[in-house]
Amino acid sequence: MQLNDYHAAAMRTKADYDTPHDQLLCAVLGLVGESGELAEVLKKARYQGHDLSTDKLVNELGDVLWYWHLAVDAIEYISPDTVARMNIDKLRARYPEGFDSERSRSRGS
Repeated sequence: MQLNDYHAAAMRTKADYDTPHDQLLCAVLGLVGESGELAEVLKKARYQGHDLSTDKLVNELGDVLWYWHLAVDAIEYISPDTVARMNIDKLRARYPEGFDSERSRSRGS
């Protein structure tokens, strides 16, 4: 499935928001919440003796993906594929030969 195809299917389930700003705020708060749930799965596996469940990880990653698309949707005039392409372009400029620890350290914070 392509990002733009997922986007069309996923955004059928979004709520109605008063403004794009409200939608973006909901998306960002949702990303934070779902990222926390993803971290919780890892924490329980590492420190509380739970099995590391691939199903739980995938479920939470799916929720992160949904909120990411909600954020993209709130930013009018840009597609998910464009956001992905811009990120790849940035990464290629930053690490033209692939990830390099030294290059990463020299970037600063």
